[in-house]
Amino acid sequence: MKVQFLGAAHEVTGSRTLLWANGKKILIDCGMEQGTDIYENVELPVSPGDIDCVLLTHAHIDHSGMLPALVADGFRGPIYATPATQRLCNIMLRDSAHIQEQEAEWRNRKAQRSGGKAYVPAYTANDVAATLPLFETLDYGREYELFDGVRVRLWDAGHLLGSASYEITVTEGEETRSILFSGDLGNVDRPLIRDPQLPEPTDYVVIESTYGTRLHGARSDYASQLAEVIQTTLDRGGNVVIPCFAVGRTQEMLFLLRELKEQKRIHGHGEFPVWVDSPLAVEATNIYSEDILAFCDDETRALLEQGINPIRFPGLSLSITSSDSKAINEDPTPKVILSASGMCEAGRIRHHLKHNLWRPESTVLFVGYQAEGTLGQVLLDGAEKIRLFGEEIQVKARIVRMEGVSGHADQKILLSWLSAMKERKPRKVFVNHGNDTVCDEFASLIETELSMRAEAPYSGDCYDLLTGQRVLEGSRARVEHAEKKKPTRATTVYDRLVAAGRRLLSVIEKNREGANKDLAKFADQINELSNKWDR
Repeated sequence: MKVQFLGAAHEVTGSRTLLWANGKKILIDCGMEQGTDIYENVELPVSPGDIDCVLLTHAHIDHSGMLPALVADGFRGPIYATPATQRLCNIMLRDSAHIQEQEAEWRNRKAQRSGGKAYVPAYTANDVAATLPLFETLDYGREYELFDGVRVRLWDAGHLLGSASYEITVTEGEETRSILFSGDLGNVDRPLIRDPQLPEPTDYVVIESTYGTRLHGARSDYASQLAEVIQTTLDRGGNVVIPCFAVGRTQEMLFLLRELKEQKRIHGHGEFPVWVDSPLAVEATNIYSEDILAFCDDETRALLEQGINPIRFPGLSLSITSSDSKAINEDPTPKVILSASGMCEAGRIRHHLKHNLWRPESTVLFVGYQAEGTLGQVLLDGAEKIRLFGEEIQVKARIVRMEGVSGHADQKILLSWLSAMKERKPRKVFVNHGNDTVCDEFASLIETELSMRAEAPYSGDCYDLLTGQRVLEGSRARVEHAEKKKPTRATTVYDRLVAAGRRLLSVIEKNREGANKDLAKFADQINELSNKWDR
């Protein structure tokens, strides 16, 4: 019984943790790294085909984004998630594959002209199509027996529609241990979804630390902040461009915009236009507009029961096609534009920045977390010019961060969540999913404030859950940044073949006690395959 940290260790993105439980291998999240990497992540220590199941905390790409690559490399087990997470992944993973295939096409045209190497995306739409049928849904509050000696229960993490914390109880012989994976914990008093549920005591806790050293402060008046930005920008004749995560933050902003319009908080601009320019965000908005009663907060439930759609209003337009998107910037009418990606790393938002950053009358309003090294953080840091699509753009627009808006719990909320276990403290708290120094600082704070043993693992660190001791030290190697690393299969197609070979050895070992006739047939099949490729 042990746990090994593979991703989001002393980093914020790329969540991936492997649990060995009563002979089973369980992967918790399989996320894509975004922004600038700090540390080299160790490779998955087992063949993907040997993983028995995946527990997915929520649909955000930094937690779910490499599932199709896992499937392409041989994983065939169930992917457990809440129904809402399943539905969101259906659109988010398809969108991720589409973006990667588009980038591969662009890069390969460039490589052909320059004689460079071919670029292979991390996965394709076909890999996503093979992944989606593997999803199986679990509900909050119920206890499920996944395997003999392995039980799991889900808590609402309050971070995103359908987000979950996983409490896993493992029994091996006479020993039983429980471990709680927080996933990403949400802020409180947010539109649409509930606050995070407080957990019950467990032996071990793995907790995120995105805002482990920060406080959101007194609850901000989000509506007034948004009203001020919109009013002043429209009065100047500019556009309000809001880089928005397509799932979660876009819908929260629509909720606030509906309130502003309903209360007539914006003067002199009538039913000013609001555009959602992201096919993914449009699909996600439709999911949020459907049956979300099992996931929403009381305020949203009350609106739905009155027949009021909480995120639809006059003046709202949804952009699907590229021609729709181009028309937004061709129309001189001052407007609000919500577009993905939220960190400005890809997607249509970059086109809207190109058309608005040089305009002093426009505003770029950030309403979500910006990872180090992303274009969003560069703009917030005060860049005077940037490059987009090979063109240098002067930054003349007003750059604003909307204070207090965060989908993540801050330090106070994280500590309060852990304090629910103060009557029976965990044996150890593992801190992950935070910037390099933040993980260490938050682990130290947990020990000081809550008198709980805490540690911030690095990628590859492995711990025995019977003793709580580290049994394998991982990598402390830092990434050399010649350029920002992209998820790619360009150097891993051969690795995929090696992984298949390792899986074959594992299958051979599992058949050690098989009948001689069957083993002889198996050997002949392997030799026939080897003869075909031994050239």
